[in-house]
Amino acid sequence: MSLEIRAPFAGRVMGLDEAPDPVFAQGMVGAGLALMPAEDAGTLEVLAPVAGTVLKAMPHAIALIARDGTGILVHVGLDTVGLKGRGLEVLVEKKQAVEIGDPMLRVDTTTVREAGLSLCTPIVAMDTDAQRLDPQAAVGAQAEALDPLFALQTAP
Repeated sequence: MSLEIRAPFAGRVMGLDEAPDPVFAQGMVGAGLALMPAEDAGTLEVLAPVAGTVLKAMPHAIALIARDGTGILVHVGLDTVGLKGRGLEVLVEKKQAVEIGDPMLRVDTTTVREAGLSLCTPIVAMDTDAQRLDPQAAVGAQAEALDPLFALQTAP
């Protein structure tokens, strides 16, 4: 049995170690992959990568609890907390149930880029060991929204 995590938007698949942020790159948050939207992406709609419940909804990140109890973090861009919500719109609220593909955030990529911030978006299974990660998308490949990104093998 495994939990499949899907791409919350279309973008180039990156290894988490490529994220220009040591907290994510060193796996301190957990195991996962990252996505980089296309340079010409205007408004980005960030979709739920798993079915579950919203644990925390912030303009720059959504934390979900998947139905199996795994915490999933979608952190849109790096250092985007400093935008204080500018160019970022939350579409869900805490404790809301979501299904795969439900819109969670709307991001004006121009605002993020003009602030000089990276749109590299880590998608992380929080507090999960990298050995459980089963990549479904190849690093460097282009993923479409809701394509399988990675799966988590059930802990022994």
